[in-house]
Amino acid sequence: MQDLQDLEIFEIETLEVLNSIKVLDQLYFGGGTMLRLCHNLNRFSTDLDFWLSASSDSKIIFQKVKNILSEKYLMLDFANKRNTLLFQFRASGVKRSLKLEIRKNQTNFEWERKIAFSKFTNKQVQVKALTLDQMMKNKTAALLSRKIIRDAFDIQFLIMRGIELSANKKELKEMLRIIQNFKSRDFKVTLGSVLDGKEREFYIRNQFSLLKEEILRKLNEAE
Repeated sequence: MQDLQDLEIFEIETLEVLNSIKVLDQLYFGGGTMLRLCHNLNRFSTDLDFWLSASSDSKIIFQKVKNILSEKYLMLDFANKRNTLLFQFRASGVKRSLKLEIRKNQTNFEWERKIAFSKFTNKQVQVKALTLDQMMKNKTAALLSRKIIRDAFDIQFLIMRGIELSANKKELKEMLRIIQNFKSRDFKVTLGSVLDGKEREFYIRNQFSLLKEEILRKLNEAE
């Protein structure tokens, strides 16, 4: 867990760096790391995911971010792709590298100002974060498309925070099928590697019982 804790401190530091060059206010923060740093998501997350504001110039943002990250860290990879700006870099003393992705395609989504923080550091950074309702929509779409266990985990977390599951009848059935297809190794290794001990034991034992129950409830309502 120490390497994940160090990476989380590195994530907060990276947000500070982006804020120092006046870039952070042009980005909308989403994904699992946003849920972790702004809403205490009970799993570690290892990427920084952003959406570029519609009024921003992606070429200028790419160059500014590349310059500052190259100055402060060891740059492993970077690319200005058609739909995204990608950066992968490493900090001295941190075992894991950090990937930063900025999506260029702007959509009409809901956001709010939040404070990103971690219990492993006293630093805090203000960000433009996607709302929890928006994150439910994003995570539902992600689970349906890529079928990754951490997306199901995040959806259950959002339900536990009182967010309504956002899916139609067909999507609900597909979500249930995906969840039922997760294997023991998915919970013990894939998900377990980003959970602390107590959380890992809970999900190995209970898996996504609450999420399944909520999907079945929604399906019954749709009948």
